Amino acid sequence: MVVSRLRSEVRKQLKENGHEADWIISHVTGMSQSDFIMHPREVTDDEMRKIKDIITRRNSGEPLQYILGYTEFMGLTFKVNELTLIPRQDTETLVETVVTRIGHDHVRVLDIGTGSGCIGISIAKLCPNAEVTLLDYSDAILAVARENAEHNGVDVKLMRCDILEEIPTGEYDLIVSNPPYIETETIFSLDNIVSSYEPPEALDGGFDGLMFYHRIVEDVAKKILTEDGAIAFEIGYTQGDAVSEILHEEDFSNIKVLRDPCGNDRVVTARLKPALFS
Repeated sequence: MVVSRLRSEVRKQLKENGHEADWIISHVTGMSQSDFIMHPREVTDDEMRKIKDIITRRNSGEPLQYILGYTEFMGLTFKVNELTLIPRQDTETLVETVVTRIGHDHVRVLDIGTGSGCIGISIAKLCPNAEVTLLDYSDAILAVARENAEHNGVDVKLMRCDILEEIPTGEYDLIVSNPPYIETETIFSLDNIVSSYEPPEALDGGFDGLMFYHRIVEDVAKKILTEDGAIAFEIGYTQGDAVSEILHEEDFSNIKVLRDPCGNDRVVTARLKPALFS
């Protein structure tokens, strides 16, 4: 079958996911989308079998990113698997906010709950003077982050630490985190792709969705941030006021809630007030 005809057939078979057809065909055939038009060719029988298998898995609800084993974020490619959340465009707002503020400064950044490493690695790639540490609780998860750092050509540090039980070592100018923030009882009412395939421990923010914000702000931040250090969180779109209040109660200043391109509250930033007495 010629690739131009195959594109139409794959779109039909994917139904509501038809927009993913070109991604699948490019992945299997190695052809770019411009090749589909400028250099079309017959798809081999082996390629057809692989494409049909992907379609079957995708139509069963499995996320395409897990099927293919990678996704794109901030213009970079990241390996993902069942241990890591799939990076989402919402999170690019967090990275863009941090990158704009860091610029070319030398800043020590701790990415808490790094998962695939997409946040910290993107910061390291776009801010070459930043010293970035990726933190997660599992060696297996950190192995994915390490592979992504190597693939994207950045030098980062890795730290295994259960943030709910331990305090990270080191001193940092900035904590950045997209922590689990879904309320426990609502996880399994989410879209099937999320509730059935993505790791629940990367979603579960406790009964009110705020467990990790409380832990990081109340118990961790002041022990590892410099005197005028800062925090940048991704939040659920209804959590701006609640996370701001947690920061305010712990004497953080310059608290700001920023919106994503869809107009939803998505990022909260804040800075430690300088100590009155040393």
